[in-house]
Amino acid sequence: MTWTAVLALAAGTYLLRLGGILLRDRVTMPERLDRLVDLGATALLVGLVATAALTESGGFAGWARPAGVLVGGLAAWRKVPFVLVVILAAGTTAGLRFVGVE
Repeated sequence: MTWTAVLALAAGTYLLRLGGILLRDRVTMPERLDRLVDLGATALLVGLVATAALTESGGFAGWARPAGVLVGGLAAWRKVPFVLVVILAAGTTAGLRFVGVE
């Protein structure tokens, strides 16, 4: 990729973010559209988590990683402190891999 393309993409990203800040109070969205935007952000986050948790190198990541993500998600849902959420998720994954579950 050339430097011109990189700089153009960087400038475009910056302008889009700046536009959101500058137009926040000037543009109003209908309530239904606002709800759909919220749902779209949630769907995007779920898709990213699912991809990261379930795949590795284009294939299935094994059962240990999704189990760790599930334990971490349950701990976060129960409002456990974030450091403990990370320790529980990593510990679950490591423990399962230690006993031979890939």
